[in-house]
Amino acid sequence: MKLAFIIDPIAKLDPTHDTSVALMEAACGQGHEVFITSKESLSIVNGKAQAFLEPVHIYPVALINEKWQAQTPWYKKELGSYQLLENMQVVWMRPDPPVTVEYIYATYILDYVDPNRTLVVNSPKGIRSANEKVYALQFSCTPETIVSSSKAIIREFVQAKGEAVIKPLDGKGGEGILFATTSDRNLNSIIEVSTKFGRVPVMIQEYLPAAQAGDKRIILLNGEPIGAVNRIPSSGEFRGNMAAGGSVAQIKISDRELDICRELCPILQRDGLIFVGIDVIGGYLTEVNVTSPTGIREIDRLDHTRLAEQVINWLNLQTSKLKL
Repeated sequence: MKLAFIIDPIAKLDPTHDTSVALMEAACGQGHEVFITSKESLSIVNGKAQAFLEPVHIYPVALINEKWQAQTPWYKKELGSYQLLENMQVVWMRPDPPVTVEYIYATYILDYVDPNRTLVVNSPKGIRSANEKVYALQFSCTPETIVSSSKAIIREFVQAKGEAVIKPLDGKGGEGILFATTSDRNLNSIIEVSTKFGRVPVMIQEYLPAAQAGDKRIILLNGEPIGAVNRIPSSGEFRGNMAAGGSVAQIKISDRELDICRELCPILQRDGLIFVGIDVIGGYLTEVNVTSPTGIREIDRLDHTRLAEQVINWLNLQTSKLKL
């Protein structure tokens, strides 16, 4: 199997944390051919999508004293060339958000990959339709939420709830998330800054006190949960994101969360969202992450699993049905 990963510059990735590295490592470990490229190198020539693909080999990390350790260097690149993406069995779209106009243009190019020959993960159309904040609102398991750029509407919501969380629609890793209360004399300024003075809509979600006990990341493969990790806010912080300094802890998937996954499953499958990370707080779905969901390294470390290998095995089975 040949797999191409569209990623951020590989030298900036963390082999002990990034899920993209875990997936590439698992593919290399199973003897598959792995290539890397960037969204900037994507092109359409003669009606077909192509990219500058560099072969790469990822050396495996080792779990030592309950911490992942990577060797130096942890990858080896070879000379690349322009190739048709339909020569790959799998193309992964995994640059980090924000989903800029350049990101959207990349998904348009990926529309020109022949789906009969190549599986694109996640579906370009699915990524475009699934804003990681707004997409969750179609499901019944979300907390009370609004999306608006209106100061009056946002203030009314915060006043009704007493406490709320304001999230940019294009953020990642907890960046730009603000805690709003009616007693905060900076509330008007918070709304103005977050909405860029009423020009940009944001998500406003009722604050869930259960967030202090953790924000659970659940990884779904083709709509089925395969693992979870609890992200716990650091002292004085309300965000549990690992990028915001949250710690991680082992945790099981509850019956309530299995019900949430069952509700999402047919919609994710319909939209071609194969590899997804959902965020759940206190039994409520808060986000559906479809661009570059992470968490595999943390889950594997805590549960002693091999989720990336499970994902690659699933892809190998699916691509065996494609035309060669």
